Amino acid sequence: MIQWFPGHMAKTRRLITENIKLVDVVIELADARVPQSSRNPLLAELIERKPQIIVLTKEDLADANATERWLKYYNSLGLKALSVNAVVGKKNTRDKLLEAIRKKAVPMLQKRQNKGIINKTVRTMIVGIPNVGKSTLINFLSRKGAAATGDRPGITRGKQWIKLDNDIELLDMPGILWPKFEDQKIGYKLAASGAINDEVIDRQEIAMWIIAWLVNNAPDRITKRYGTNEIGEPLEILTAICRRRGFLLSGAEVDLQKGAVMLIDEFRGGKLGRITMDYLPE
Repeated sequence: MIQWFPGHMAKTRRLITENIKLVDVVIELADARVPQSSRNPLLAELIERKPQIIVLTKEDLADANATERWLKYYNSLGLKALSVNAVVGKKNTRDKLLEAIRKKAVPMLQKRQNKGIINKTVRTMIVGIPNVGKSTLINFLSRKGAAATGDRPGITRGKQWIKLDNDIELLDMPGILWPKFEDQKIGYKLAASGAINDEVIDRQEIAMWIIAWLVNNAPDRITKRYGTNEIGEPLEILTAICRRRGFLLSGAEVDLQKGAVMLIDEFRGGKLGRITMDYLPE
């Protein structure tokens, strides 16, 4: 059973609960490669009934057609949904998201106006799981290095208000996962995408799960990238990949750990192609 809920996760939960009353709109980030698995079910109860926008990050690593279908699905549920690649984000992407925030905030601003409050600044909170790209998106929206970024979960640890535009302020929240994954497939998908710290699950186990998923869903990716036969057990395939890459120990024994780290990094970096691991509900 994969379990991951260290102390700073519980602290983040308290931070969201304490500050949700201060914001008009909530932006929930999800990884476009796992657009459903990367949505924390705890957030639904934490953000109460605040207007919400879903932003699918890392769209450049996900299957474009699948991302489009997921956006249509979420919009059909009444949730405003957008996708972004904040690393090389375009100005019109930034404008679209800021405009979506303003539109979602209209009812809240109207309530304030009815009470005689003339403040028209929209306050929004950004939430999501670790390593989903929150800091990268914030820096793209604010046009400066306002938030620390990194390629491992848990970079953002405290709250901070960041000015995105003249009339929009954003409260950054650290990433938050839920205590345990009842569906182990979700746990492995999050581990594969990098949301869970690599120390929690053995890397060879993650690599072999990725291989098994590829064999069942996109077997040609293994052959194209590594020149190996995609037929066989995950351990056999990983061993073959190690031999092809020359990852050998003394006595011609293969270095499975080195091969596992390489495969995980290449999967996360998009070198195995653009992949979406979640399928739309029937």
